[in-house]
Amino acid sequence: MNISDENNPNIVKPTNFHGGLEMGSRKFGLEISHNRRALNVLNQKFIGAQAYPCVVNKRGLSENHGVSQRNPPNPAHRPITRKFAAQQSSTHQHCPQQETKKQKPSVPSTNGFGDCIFIDVEENKAPADHPVPMFLEQTEAILYEMDQMEEVDMEDIIEEPILDIDGCDAKNPLAVVDYVEDMYASYRKKESFSCVSPNYMEQQFDINEKMRAILIDWLIEVHDKFELMKETLFLTVNLIDRFLSQQTVVRKKLQLVGLVAMLLACKYEEVSVPVVGDLILISDKAYNRKEVLEMESLMLNRLQFNMSFPTPYVFMQRFLKAAQCDKKIELLSFFLIELSIVEYEMLKFPPSLLAAAAIYTAQCTIYGFKQWSRTCECHSSYSEDQLLECSRLMVGFHQKAGTGTGAHRKYNTSKFGYTSKCEPALFLLETQK
Repeated sequence: MNISDENNPNIVKPTNFHGGLEMGSRKFGLEISHNRRALNVLNQKFIGAQAYPCVVNKRGLSENHGVSQRNPPNPAHRPITRKFAAQQSSTHQHCPQQETKKQKPSVPSTNGFGDCIFIDVEENKAPADHPVPMFLEQTEAILYEMDQMEEVDMEDIIEEPILDIDGCDAKNPLAVVDYVEDMYASYRKKESFSCVSPNYMEQQFDINEKMRAILIDWLIEVHDKFELMKETLFLTVNLIDRFLSQQTVVRKKLQLVGLVAMLLACKYEEVSVPVVGDLILISDKAYNRKEVLEMESLMLNRLQFNMSFPTPYVFMQRFLKAAQCDKKIELLSFFLIELSIVEYEMLKFPPSLLAAAAIYTAQCTIYGFKQWSRTCECHSSYSEDQLLECSRLMVGFHQKAGTGTGAHRKYNTSKFGYTSKCEPALFLLETQK
């Protein structure tokens, strides 16, 4: 049954803006059209204005207000009124998840009157007059801490490791791997007792430092001629210095002291010992057998038969193993330390420091730059700075070593790889200036 709207008293008709009762009247349509023109004029006035920074949830706006989306217009035109932006910002303040959205292109929408408006979804950056949100500060702090942790981890990875130099000799009974650390700890304690005063020549009235240098340089050649072990040479020099520091000797007997010291060192280190007659011949018969035996007895009594002292050779073996160097560096190290034991001024350095400085200087000479690994520093207990003074003196001896010295002639042969022809590491002297 059809009932006319006009005759039905139960139907309430909406009023217009001026109190009219006709919903579809022309008056109501004109009012809507007038409002649209006013809004358009208002939008045109704010086209060039800067949008108020706000974050609007596109999905929430379309769901709550029934906004129909259209294709976005030219991005250069983004009309938005401050009033509408402020209303939308206050409407969606209860949505904290909207603040975390990143910058997106402008979203076209319509207002309640069907007009198209454009909403900028700005990046979550606060303007200069707004404080930075707390969650952003916490995120930045966490990222900074993570970066710092990564840097520390990288430093730990890049740091040079200390190598195990005894692992390869675990099955070698002669290497005594189980006791080698204790042995060298004992050597370090005893080496101070084997050192002599660097000023002992002051008590000698007939000999001097230059005569001592000539004697030891000659003994280096004798040592090479008899093809003796390396340990014998270093023990010979140790016996000479310890004896001269306790006994005054005339110039005429100085060569005899050197011969007897080598004889005692051979008896201590060598398997096949040269006979007394050979030593007399090598001295061009300057002494007889009786004089040799008398000096031997005097020397042993003055030294109280104490011959078991660590020499630079003992430490050279250990430090060369720690350096893991080749034969060339090994030969150069011995060449430098044999140049050093000739010099009287090197008595101020303990045997372990002489050995470490010789290896360090040899590495610098071969490589052309400073080289002293953490493994060498660990096993020698000497840092690079502690070796520089002794190393620079060795470079100076290497630079001044002439062809007439015994050490230079010895290491200028194929047996020793012509080591004496190597150019000295002069850059170590330049760093001193």
